[in-house]
Amino acid sequence: MIRILEDVAAAHRWFFPTVAAVFGACIGSFLNVVIYRVPAGKSIVRPGSTCACGAPIAWHDNIPVISWLVLRGRARCCGRPFSARYPFVELLTAALFLACWLRMGPATAVCGWVLLGSLICGTFIDLDHMIIPDAFTVGLAVEGVALSALVPALHGHHEGIFALDSLRSVSDSLIGLAAGSGVVLWIALVAEAVLKKEAMGFGDVKFVGAIGSFCGWHGALFSIFGGAAVGTVWLGTALAWQKLSGRRGEGAPRAETPEGQPADLGLSVHVPFGPMLAIAGAVYFLFLRGWVDAWFASVTELL
Repeated sequence: MIRILEDVAAAHRWFFPTVAAVFGACIGSFLNVVIYRVPAGKSIVRPGSTCACGAPIAWHDNIPVISWLVLRGRARCCGRPFSARYPFVELLTAALFLACWLRMGPATAVCGWVLLGSLICGTFIDLDHMIIPDAFTVGLAVEGVALSALVPALHGHHEGIFALDSLRSVSDSLIGLAAGSGVVLWIALVAEAVLKKEAMGFGDVKFVGAIGSFCGWHGALFSIFGGAAVGTVWLGTALAWQKLSGRRGEGAPRAETPEGQPADLGLSVHVPFGPMLAIAGAVYFLFLRGWVDAWFASVTELL
C-alpha cells in the first residue's frame, strides 16, 4: 500500500497537496459550525446545517467556498446574506493545511492540522465572545502531549529508537506547556498588580500552554512576544484608521470595558489577545521554527 502511494506521489506531484487543500477546505467548513455552536452550547453534530430562517441547507449548497460563490453569498431558500467569514475560514484552513503538507512529513503535518484547526477556532471565538473555550486550550494541550508521544518528529526527535524519541518529545511538550502558561501567568499577575485591574484572561494563559505543547518552550515564548508585536501593529492600525476615517469600531477587534460592557477601541478597554497568540504560534510552527530555535541556541551558548 505504501509503495502504491509513493508511486502516485512520484507520478502526480500535486495529487496529495491538492487532497490536503481540499480536505482543509472541508475541515474549514466544519470549523465554521464549531465556531458558531460551541460558545452557544449547541451540538456540533446535530442538527445539520440550517439557514437563519430555519430551512435545512442542501448538501450541494454547502460545498466549501464554491457554494458561497455560486449563490453569491446568499441563501437559496430566503435570500439572506451569508457572512464572508465562511469562505474565508474555509480558504484559510485549506491554505494552512497545504502549507503543513508541503513543509513537513505526513505525520507531523497531521499534527499541525490539529494545532492549526484549534487555533482557528480559538481565534474566531475569542473575536466574537472574548473567551477561548477549554476545548481549544486544555483539550488542545492534552492532544499536544499525546501527539508528541506518538509522533516524536513533532519536536524534531527522529534519531531512530522510537521509545527514547517519544520520551524526549513528551518532555519537550510538557516543558513547553509549563513554560508557556507559566510565563503568561506571571505577566498577567504583574500587570494586574501594576494596573490595579485584570490585564489578561486565564484563557490566554491556557492557550499559550497549549501552543507550547505542540511547539515547545521556544514556540511558546515566541507566541507570547510575537503575539504582543502582532497586537501592537493591529491595534495601532485600527486606532489610526478610526482617527483618520472617523469610523469607530470598524476594522478593529472586539473591545470591552473591565466590567464586560461593549466599548469603542481605546487604551482602557480589554481586547482579545488569543488571535494574536494564534497568529504568532502558527507563524512559528509553519515558517520560523528553525530560525527561532537556532537563535535561542546561540543565546544559550552565550550565557
